[in-house]
Amino acid sequence: MSSKDTQVLLNEIEGHLLLSAAREEGRRAAARFGARLDWLTDAQREDVERRFEEAYLALARTSWQRTAERARQLRGEYEESYRGLRRRLLAGWLLACAAVMSAGVVLLSCAWAGAS
Repeated sequence: MSSKDTQVLLNEIEGHLLLSAAREEGRRAAARFGARLDWLTDAQREDVERRFEEAYLALARTSWQRTAERARQLRGEYEESYRGLRRRLLAGWLLACAAVMSAGVVLLSCAWAGAS
């Protein structure tokens, strides 16, 4: 198994664990909400809790999707900034090399002219 396959597997496991945790949180939140509705029948309370859990998971999913989209946007912005920085550093390094070479040529030409 390659490291990429391993990473994909780990990401899938993490996703399942996150979903499981969100479901459990949704169930607990639904149970707390339903407990306050003591005038409902058991069937009505179960229906309310089921709907609450579904809404909770839908909100969690939407939140995760927004977070993932924002992460993609930020990654693009940071990559562009990094490319710009890399271009500026390369340009500065080339300019410094050109300056050193020019200074060397001037010194050599002065030394050559002085030797003649």
